[in-house]
Amino acid sequence: MAGATWCYLFVARSNNASRAPLPPGPKGLPILGNLNDLPKPGQFEPRHWLKHKDLYGPISSITVMGQTLIIINDSKLAFELMEKRSAIHSSRPRQIFAGEMVGWENTLGLCPYNYRFRAFRKKMAKIIGTKSSASQFNKLQEAEAGHFLLHVLEKPENLLEHIRREAGAVILKIAYGYTAESHKNDLLVDIAGDAMDKFARAAVPGAFLVDMIPFLRYLPDWVPGTNWKQTAKQWRSELDNVVEKPYAFVKDQKARGKHETSFLAQLLDQDVADGADSRNEAAIDKMAAMSLYTGGADTTVSSLACFFLAMTVYPEVQKKAREEIDRVIGPDRLPTVADREKLPYINATVKEVLRWQPVAPMGLPHTSTAEDVCLGHRIPKGSMLLANVWHFTHDPQTYHDPMTFRPERFLPINGNIPEQDPDAYVFGFGRRVCPGRILAENALYITIVQSLAALNVGKPVDAVGGKEIEPEVKMLPGVVSHPAPFNCVIKPRSEKHERLIRSIEKTYPWEESDANILEGIKV
Repeated sequence: MAGATWCYLFVARSNNASRAPLPPGPKGLPILGNLNDLPKPGQFEPRHWLKHKDLYGPISSITVMGQTLIIINDSKLAFELMEKRSAIHSSRPRQIFAGEMVGWENTLGLCPYNYRFRAFRKKMAKIIGTKSSASQFNKLQEAEAGHFLLHVLEKPENLLEHIRREAGAVILKIAYGYTAESHKNDLLVDIAGDAMDKFARAAVPGAFLVDMIPFLRYLPDWVPGTNWKQTAKQWRSELDNVVEKPYAFVKDQKARGKHETSFLAQLLDQDVADGADSRNEAAIDKMAAMSLYTGGADTTVSSLACFFLAMTVYPEVQKKAREEIDRVIGPDRLPTVADREKLPYINATVKEVLRWQPVAPMGLPHTSTAEDVCLGHRIPKGSMLLANVWHFTHDPQTYHDPMTFRPERFLPINGNIPEQDPDAYVFGFGRRVCPGRILAENALYITIVQSLAALNVGKPVDAVGGKEIEPEVKMLPGVVSHPAPFNCVIKPRSEKHERLIRSIEKTYPWEESDANILEGIKV
């Protein structure tokens, strides 16, 4: 009887929804509402919102300047609202600064649930939506993972720089067929990475007051305290450049008959085959390609940085992973994508990286396009839904010892029942699930498995006392969260493994960069 009552309350819609109370939450101030209850600058957002679970239960709310925020601290509720009821909970909130003023609303991530969003998804599904279609980029990902090892071999102290270069090079090659500089800074990698850093700052709910008080955007530029308006103009110009420059590059290469079979080139070919309106499709195509970059570059950097942090802190995991690689692959070659199904512990390690520190710990907020009721509480139309993904992947009711990095939790060994696959949480929900998740997991797998096969990651040693220095496991705030800077010592496992790394140059020779061609293109 109790179970039936719970189910009824859970799914019931009330014809009198407007009379139902909002989910519980802190009492707000007149006009400002709960402005002071937002996370403080520099605060890790999931821990802030998790306090609501103890105080108010699995679903809570605040209202800031008339905008209702629904905080979801229960994975089942998140699935109910954003999966089962995705028809009305799949849009994006209006973001004045990041979306309208800077222009990110035209990309998949911030695009409302409309015809443009559906066009994005349809185009992406054709080219990267299945394992079969995504496999066309396997060799490219293997080549860049190998080049990453070569860079780490030469300058291991620049680990994060190498991770950023690899992530940017892979996505730009897939998206545009663009070959980045191999041994120096690349113009497109740098400007695209800079745009993503600024997006991460701009898209945090409440980061810019204009998102809470929209009329501020109409203040004259000379009014004191409106420097953010100049910031928005500058960031928009930079974003336009990142979108238009590589699009023009692909068009130029196609005209010369030199284009690679990139994501954007395939979109353009498909437009011709379908007889589509070139002007309308061009606007969607160029933003679809940019969306591929924005969805894959910074998130990959975060996950790989977390992987190396985990290997530094948990050497026993590294040891078990290497034992599997040595037993299955042997010492004479590096693992490839084709070996993946034979390496269960490595696959579990990839899953644990995604669970241990999810790259988007609060996801991207969804918006309700219709009023709804959940557990007797009203969710007004236009509400912003925030799912605490980090809590979902650290909930002790779902994961044993959740703070520990332990790949075994996903393996059916010694009678163990595998724990929840984090893919259910970390790639988004419902109609907003990441369309490039197969590419993303492939990129993580190949870099992780080749790094484990050839490198040893250890703790730095105190020069005075000779003791190992334990790195701090700390995640920084942001839409995409990165680990705080940490030090580790990276060396080849042996001389034989060093030779194996150096042999990559023969298998995948360095290619000439397209940077000079790009610089010569005017937009």
